[in-house]
Amino acid sequence: MSPQQIHIKAHDNVLQGVYANVLQISHTKEEVVFDFLNVMPPQGQLVSRVITSPGHAKRILTALADNLKRYEAQFGAVTAAKPPAGEFGFTPTG
Repeated sequence: MSPQQIHIKAHDNVLQGVYANVLQISHTKEEVVFDFLNVMPPQGQLVSRVITSPGHAKRILTALADNLKRYEAQFGAVTAAKPPAGEFGFTPTG
């Protein structure tokens, strides 16, 4: 039995991507929530929210570590960005 091929559709606006310079992560027992933010003080904007299971979050962590290791092997060491100063949260609008 051969593996099933899956075709993924994506709208142009999704393919363009969004810029995020801050990530907030929260969780419940059943879900992990990744909130990607574009923060330019004195304000910021939630640009994307990804909700997944803890099991998939662990796979994401492994994939990120693997890709960062390959990136550094090709381009050199990456220095971690400084965390944002102070606390902040976001207020839903709409």
